[in-house]
Amino acid sequence: MGILNITPDSFFDGGKYTNVDDAILRCAQMLDEGASIIDIGANSSRPGSVPVGAERELELLLPVIREIRLQFPEAVLSIDTFESRVAGECLDLGVHIINDISAGDEDANMLNVLSNSGACYIAMHKKGETRNMQKNPTYEDVVQEVCTYFAERIGKFRSKGIEEVVLDPGFGFGKQTAHNYELLRELRSIKDLFCLPLLVGVSRKSMINRVLHTDPAHALNGTTTLNTLALLNGADILRVHDVREAVECVKLVEAHRGRFDS
Repeated sequence: MGILNITPDSFFDGGKYTNVDDAILRCAQMLDEGASIIDIGANSSRPGSVPVGAERELELLLPVIREIRLQFPEAVLSIDTFESRVAGECLDLGVHIINDISAGDEDANMLNVLSNSGACYIAMHKKGETRNMQKNPTYEDVVQEVCTYFAERIGKFRSKGIEEVVLDPGFGFGKQTAHNYELLRELRSIKDLFCLPLLVGVSRKSMINRVLHTDPAHALNGTTTLNTLALLNGADILRVHDVREAVECVKLVEAHRGRFDS
């Protein structure tokens, strides 16, 4: 999953793709590099950020979606939003996936919009709101808490007829560094418990930079390392800024498993 941030303030590439033409060029590049999904976001969820609101999200998103659908009709599109209005209007344009960092908690109508839509729903765990989620988050058992949360949410999804669900443990969303690595180690147990696909998004995040004493601009090697561990531990989707390197990572892990491209 290639990240297409069309926000001015995302933590790594904010401001690069706010122009429609620039966003289309970036989309084309990621598809050429092997992205299976393009995840478009118009509301930064970096720690400390404040939501921009549905109106502004749609103002940014709709022209980009329409142009991508025109130029790349076969592309699988995901929209990174927790706003039900945004989700509904994007689904009407042919978007395939809604990627919700709140798993429906931020907007109670989200599950109604997704209900029986046939769209895939990516549900993420986060603790707290984006503006304060990294202010000393604490857990007695982070894996148990994440699993308990997912069990409750999945029940609600099923009651609304939402069948195609992907789980995202929410690396960096209300977790300290140690919590993130515990979740990474226990990905397989989470997957085995729910028998649902897992998305992992660790690309250039602080869980890398705090260990390596680097910054997002110099975190590609660390990202690849953690992506490899995630795949070996059961991840099904990697959400990344750097598609070419992630595709190479997938190919090498597949080769390690004895599976080779023809």
